[in-house]
Amino acid sequence: MKRPSGSHRARVRAQLRRIPLRLRLRRTRGRLLRRLLLTLLALLATLCTAAVVAYRLTDIPEPHPETVTQSTVFVDDKGSYLGRRGPVDRQEVPLSQVPRYVQDAVIAAENRSFRTDDGVSPRAIARAVLASLTGGERQGGSTITQQYVKNALLTPEQSLSRKAREALIAIKLDRTRSKDDILAGYLNTVYFGRGSAGIQAASRNYFGVDTRNLTVSQGAALASIVNIPSYYEKAGSDPKVTATLKSRWAWVLDAMATSGAITAKQRADATFPAFRFYPPGTTEGQRQYMIDVAAKEAADRLGITEDQLARGGYTVHTTFDLALQDATTEAVKNLKTGKSGKGSKGTTLHTAVVAIKPGDGAVRLLYGGSDYARQPFNDAVGGAVEAGEALAPFGKVRLDGPLTELRKTAAPTPLQLASAYATVAANGLYATPYTITKITRDGRQVYTAHPDTRRALDEKEAFMVDIQMSKAGTPDQTQDQAPDKATDKATDRAPDKEAIPSTPTAQKAPQTFFTAGAGGGITRRTLWSTTQNPQLTLTVALFADRPGEKKNTTVPAQLPNDPAPVESAEETAAQIWRLATGGTG
Repeated sequence: MKRPSGSHRARVRAQLRRIPLRLRLRRTRGRLLRRLLLTLLALLATLCTAAVVAYRLTDIPEPHPETVTQSTVFVDDKGSYLGRRGPVDRQEVPLSQVPRYVQDAVIAAENRSFRTDDGVSPRAIARAVLASLTGGERQGGSTITQQYVKNALLTPEQSLSRKAREALIAIKLDRTRSKDDILAGYLNTVYFGRGSAGIQAASRNYFGVDTRNLTVSQGAALASIVNIPSYYEKAGSDPKVTATLKSRWAWVLDAMATSGAITAKQRADATFPAFRFYPPGTTEGQRQYMIDVAAKEAADRLGITEDQLARGGYTVHTTFDLALQDATTEAVKNLKTGKSGKGSKGTTLHTAVVAIKPGDGAVRLLYGGSDYARQPFNDAVGGAVEAGEALAPFGKVRLDGPLTELRKTAAPTPLQLASAYATVAANGLYATPYTITKITRDGRQVYTAHPDTRRALDEKEAFMVDIQMSKAGTPDQTQDQAPDKATDKATDRAPDKEAIPSTPTAQKAPQTFFTAGAGGGITRRTLWSTTQNPQLTLTVALFADRPGEKKNTTVPAQLPNDPAPVESAEETAAQIWRLATGGTG
């Protein structure tokens, strides 16, 4: 067949140009639509294939080490929060210990479709992609599942690739794990402010309770804080922040009532909760003395290092009475220090207070210093203090067991002296001092304390020591004015009844009150004041030191002498005794 010549083709093109474009498109529209549809289908198939491949190749990573590290928490004998040890303030709790209304509060605040969605919010992802492409403000709005992935499994990097990976992991997580597992992981890792990672730490830091004891109002408040924790952590101490949080708290409760998570009556009865003051008060630092002692004992009991204890997520239940400890801190703060004598430049006044349960050994009170930040050394357990005449009542009895070396000790620690007199109060039964009652982890009890007791005095000898204490009573106040006396001289007068408060405990059993020390008159260096009955032994040690000739050393110094140190020590001891026994005085 003869091919068209060039001139013929030119004529055909000329004729086509004369046909209007609209007619040409109409003739070829079907073919163009088919090509476009095929292209779109191919693109969609490619994207779906890529998504499926990416989904299958995406593994759910392990949580970052810092998100699973737990701190160890210390509580007092009533369960009140003392403090913690560990790099992160976090303790895991199972979802069963988080009240349902607290779970619902978090869902109402952060992701109301959580229990029904697929782990992602397409709308939120679209907003984030658009913001990234246009250079707009970075967008949040992620689901709870995505927040958990972002907080615990991925880096905080803001990029499209990381956002896409976050979405894939969230979808896979939602399909392979239960909603309860995801919510538990989220609640145990999300940051609540005040250094609290996870809801258990937040419950204690904001309200001083365990998660299982949160009220509806407290749960709604914590759920509201998650939105901007660094801002809302000042709630309770900053009026503006508190007002803003209260508005969001009401919004969360309204959502809970609308969804049926709480009843209309619960919503109507809800009142904005009171928060623990932030930042914490001055007594917080003083508690570190107690935590030091308890942490060492807990690590010894578990056979691990203190570092392992701090990272282990334990709850250490102590023997301490936190209310008494804080009240003692305030009482000692008001101690009459008086004026120091000649050559007293640089003199530091120390006060140590120990209270022990006789016959048991539980340490109820341990005041080791005024400020842990300035003096981490614990005067109550490590301070070697001149005994002076404080051991005189033991002079004529035979000591056995742990008290054997007591008479040879010129400078016992306040804890040692208190445990010795607690032996007398227990009719000669010595009990090793201890500060831990039990240790739990993940809801399981891993250690339980059992008092370690043995006889150190027979009952007759214990009675004799008690008689000697009662006969000595309070050293003659006039001795403080005798500058040449080396030691306190015991008197035969009865204890000062005004110094021994009349309390319910005191009415059940007679009290013994005894004060003695080292030095006399204006050269007095140490005072020990002990009050006890069969239920409690309380010892207050008052002493002073000054810098030694060698660098970083100290030597004993005389106590301030105006007012008389005996008066100061006894007033402090009597005040703390009233606090400890509920007396009025």
